[in-house]
Amino acid sequence: MANIEFPVQFLMIGCGNMGGAILNNWVNQGVDLKRINVQDPNPNKWLQGLEKKGLKLNKNIVGKVDVCLFSVKPQIIDNVAKEIRDFLHSGTLVISIVAGKSFSDFENILKSNTPIVRAMPNTPVSIGKGIVAIIGNEQTKETHLKVVESLFVSLGDTVRLSEENDLEIVTAISGSGPAYVFYLIEVLEKASIKAGLSATLSRHLAQATVYGAGSLARESNIDPRILRKNVTSPGGTTEAGLKILMDQNTGMEGLLERTVFAAFNRAVELGKLD
Repeated sequence: MANIEFPVQFLMIGCGNMGGAILNNWVNQGVDLKRINVQDPNPNKWLQGLEKKGLKLNKNIVGKVDVCLFSVKPQIIDNVAKEIRDFLHSGTLVISIVAGKSFSDFENILKSNTPIVRAMPNTPVSIGKGIVAIIGNEQTKETHLKVVESLFVSLGDTVRLSEENDLEIVTAISGSGPAYVFYLIEVLEKASIKAGLSATLSRHLAQATVYGAGSLARESNIDPRILRKNVTSPGGTTEAGLKILMDQNTGMEGLLERTVFAAFNRAVELGKLD
């Protein structure tokens, strides 16, 4: 179990897919839920069930908030931040996992001296195998970044960025990336079924293949191009398949590049919405 250094009073604004993934990880790590106050207008049954374990759900905010995590849609963050700012004090650390919303967006609403850390996690954090990129504003000190890292220690890897604009790139790669991989599993499964295998076996093969290949790439730390070549025998089955995937006009490289830039451009657009 990870050694999570949890603040006395933690406020989470919004608990949808990503916020729920993070909270689920903390629940599994045995965090004291009495320290967590979640404000969410439409809590699901799982979230409501956590009240029995001590979670404060949509309760009045009493006293100083040590850390406030914003996890809402970017289109509503301005209104939400205005509603909550009176409960934030000079010592409150604000963490935002809201895609596209910059430091200046928050600083225009919150107190000017508020330390703010923007973070971009992905959904595998729910099982402790995610990655979170973080960066702090000018008011953020090393101690604040360490607080965030201690909160996220059980989620997977945490990396620090040097430029705020890099978060939009991270959003398109690791933030949205799990969806690309899940779709790959879907496609492999469908192809397997079409080729004649059962649905159950097809799903098992697709999941295990992606999981095993990803684990090998991560744990071996070998250049993925070398790993690919190690699987590819001249004139063999893998080479035949790769000729399709690596076609210069219709192959995967161009497709994924367009995919990533579509996600990146959308992240930038979201930051410009009022």
